[in-house]
Amino acid sequence: MLCSTALTVYFASHSIGTVVVTTLTCSLLLQLAYFASVLFLIWRSGCVSRACQRAEHFDSCKEVGSEPPYLHEVTNESADLLQPIKWLAISLLLP
Repeated sequence: MLCSTALTVYFASHSIGTVVVTTLTCSLLLQLAYFASVLFLIWRSGCVSRACQRAEHFDSCKEVGSEPPYLHEVTNESADLLQPIKWLAISLLLP
């Protein structure tokens, strides 16, 4: 990228000084963009790890038994209600 920038600036201006200044400026901008992207990736990985820690904490709360005892009963009843609907849908698909 720096070579193509240098060649473009040289053919446009025919000045070695302008080429050097432009190439150094582009090099500095590329380094800043790289540094910013690395910082962004580090920040994002920190957010992901905090989210994973929260999920693990939530799972550990489930293991301790902090969810209501009737939750499984409600889930089982709703699954029992949906069972005939599933069979009806399957039977409609069969010829």
